[in-house]
Amino acid sequence: MLEKFERFNETVSGWAQSIAFGAVLFMVALTCIDVLGAKVFRLPVPGSLDMMMLAQLIAICFAGAMTLIRDRHVSVEFFVMLLPRRAQALIDCVVQLLCLCLFVLIVWRLFDHGYHLQTGGEQTPTIQVPVAPFSYAAALATVPVCLVLAQQLLGSIIRVVRNEP
Repeated sequence: MLEKFERFNETVSGWAQSIAFGAVLFMVALTCIDVLGAKVFRLPVPGSLDMMMLAQLIAICFAGAMTLIRDRHVSVEFFVMLLPRRAQALIDCVVQLLCLCLFVLIVWRLFDHGYHLQTGGEQTPTIQVPVAPFSYAAALATVPVCLVLAQQLLGSIIRVVRNEP
């Protein structure tokens, strides 16, 4: 059952990663067009900073789950490595649980923040793009992170119960 959940998480995270990659490509193209327009034609892209800000949000949030799956986040384990295997597994469970709680809280607060941005009519300063949809998108992009953390927590619990390394 855990393998099916893992495959589901990889599929969803792969789609999210594709969106993040698209946002990065958009940032590269926007930067090139903006620099060429400003230097060659003395005509920069209006609102490029606003668009770059929103694209960065999309790129970072949508890449989080696959980064977690591929174990690309920074972690410091020099103290934990000195402990016995069982203690390492227990600490891993606690850390996974705390991370899951944190990201569930982040999803909730991003939806709440999006609601307040929406009701307040918040927009980007230069080109007046509504910001609320991007907060909602960031919240939705964080849901796969929660799923991956739940999967890793379940795996950690199974390792503790089975006394596996």
